[in-house]
Amino acid sequence: MTQDNRNSGPSPFDSPNPHRLYRNPRNGYVAGVCAGIADYFGIQSFLIRLAVVIGVFVFSVPVLIAYVIAALALPPRPERLYRSQEDEEFWRTVAIKPDRSLAGLAQRFRDVEKRVVGLEAYVASKEYELNRAFRDLEKR
Repeated sequence: MTQDNRNSGPSPFDSPNPHRLYRNPRNGYVAGVCAGIADYFGIQSFLIRLAVVIGVFVFSVPVLIAYVIAALALPPRPERLYRSQEDEEFWRTVAIKPDRSLAGLAQRFRDVEKRVVGLEAYVASKEYELNRAFRDLEKR
């Protein structure tokens, strides 16, 4: 009896980053490839479509083959890809400007560390013990 690992849960090697290259058929004209590329890079789809049209005139066969392959290979964009607008902005920054997102994460960790240091200082203080004693008296 063989065990199917695909149904046993997420792989530890899966990325939590939902920002991937998808086709976007809802906003696209032919197969949504240009709209998907524009969505991935955060630019207007008109610019990608213009580049593809120019590419068709200059390099007809390779551009058309690449478009067909992309239309067949790229999965369609899921309906709810991100949990929130803030989530989408964060993952887009991670993909396009990783140094900026790393600096943002470092700042968030510094802020969390300051809060933890403050909590540790409070828990280790006499004031915490006094407040806990008052709460215990109120419960009785």
